[in-house]
Order: sequence, then structure tokens, then C-alpha cells
Amino acid sequence: MVGPSSQEFGTKLAKRMGLPLLAVTTTEFPDGEIKYKFDEKLDGLQVLLVQSTYPPADRHYMQLFLASHHMSQEGAKVHAVIPYLGYARQGKAFLPGEIVSLGIIAHLLRSVGVQRVSTVDMHSAEGLALFSMPVYSVSAIPGLAQYVRTQVKLDDPVAIAPDAGSVRRTEAFASLYGAKVIKLKKNRDRVTGRIKMEADKLPVKGKDCVIVDDVITTGGTVAASTELLKKSGARKVVSACVHAVLLGETYDKLIKAGVDEIIGTNTVPSRVSKVDATEPMAAYLRTIIAEK
Repeated sequence: MVGPSSQEFGTKLAKRMGLPLLAVTTTEFPDGEIKYKFDEKLDGLQVLLVQSTYPPADRHYMQLFLASHHMSQEGAKVHAVIPYLGYARQGKAFLPGEIVSLGIIAHLLRSVGVQRVSTVDMHSAEGLALFSMPVYSVSAIPGLAQYVRTQVKLDDPVAIAPDAGSVRRTEAFASLYGAKVIKLKKNRDRVTGRIKMEADKLPVKGKDCVIVDDVITTGGTVAASTELLKKSGARKVVSACVHAVLLGETYDKLIKAGVDEIIGTNTVPSRVSKVDATEPMAAYLRTIIAEK
């Protein structure tokens, strides 16, 4: 089944895998509530429920919950394919009293009958431990590296890890691209959210830089990183991210900060969705299907 938030991604994934689309009639009421009518029998089916949970995450999760609960109650085995897993950045408490929201999401998915979850570049591997069902995160980093290498003209490029959490992805990107890695140090005020970037004498003068990260929401980290790189003499700055959420005026904010190009995948539909993440997802799902 292709959910309302992932029409393009889900249709491409089904076509790539040669799978039929489940016949579902979707109705949205004036107040925003959604209603599904399943037009075929579900008993005994194994269903891939494709629904990304980018903002508004709560609405997209509710759409997923409603569909999964009905299908599982009718006898289907539900495998949720969630290209962008909302709340994944809340996989641990940073301050006293904070809720580990991802743990609650994992519980809710289980309660509505989801038996397995697949996602793309989950924010932190630590979050996998919060799920009581099998969960797997495929990587779109190879696709991003391929796109930048073949479609973006760069001179003497270096891969930039904007913070500690992005180092592993950046190293993977750099290995595939054939570039060196430079690590920046980010300090975020957990109360105000303000970001300060630090680095000692960045060796980027005259070089092109690719900032690699999993998600851009408001763009604070990328903007601060870009300003630091440009002040240090970088020639061009490209932002390569998996999930380009880009809330509000974030795109314009990044361009104003000096980013020359923003590249994202289609886990979140956006003006910068240039890389197709259905390829690695399909490759993984085929291995699951082959086991059954």
C-alpha cells in the first residue's frame, strides 16, 4: 500500500520491485481527518505499507497507524516502509525530564500491527534498540556519492562532517567519492537551540566542499558550517543530505549563507530531491522476500 505522504516514492518502489499496488480509496474530510476503504480482501497478504513521516509527522504517523491497524486486523502481515522516520532524533534524553519519543513511536507501531520496519538512513543506530520488532535502515549515501561524482563539477573536493553524529556517513561518502574528510565541531545549546561551529585552521582554501548529513530541517548546522568554510577560503560548498525536510524559508536561508547547491533524496518530496532512494530500499526488500 502506498500511503498519502509517499505517493511518488511508493509507486516507484512498487514498479522497481514488480509488485502490484493495493487497491485503496482514500477520503479526506474538511477538518483534515482521513478515511480509508480497502477494495480487496487482505487476509493472508503480506503488505509493504510505504509512508514517510516528514512534517507534519503526527499526521503522517496517524495515517500509517490507521492503515496498519485495519490491515493487520483483517489478517494481513504489515511491513512498514518508512523512508523518513519521524522522531528518530528523539532516540535518547539529552536533558532531565525529556521523553524518548522514538521509543513511544516504536511501541505504537507494534500496537497497530506492524511486524517489521524498514527506513532510510535512520538518524542514529542507537534508536534501533528501541524497537521490539525487526527494523533495518538502508543507506542512500552511495546514491548521493554517485550523484555528486557524476553530476556536480567539483575541484579538489573534501567531504565535511558538520558534527560528531555525521562522521560515519561522511567517511562512507568520502570513501565512495575518493575524497578526504574534515570534521567540524558543533556546539548546540540544548535550551536555546543556538549552534556554534568550531574548527582549527581549516585546510579548505581554494577547495570545493561537500557537507554530508542525514537530515536538514531548519538548516542551522549547514548554514553555520558553510559560513565557516567560506570564511576559511572554500571555493564552492555543496550540501548533500538524505532527508531534505527544508522547513519554511530554509532553502533560501542556505543559499544566502553561501551554499551553492543542495542535493537530497526522494524520502522527502522537495525541490532538491535529486537522488532516488527506492533503489537501495528495493535491493534490501528483495532479500527479505527471498527469505520467505
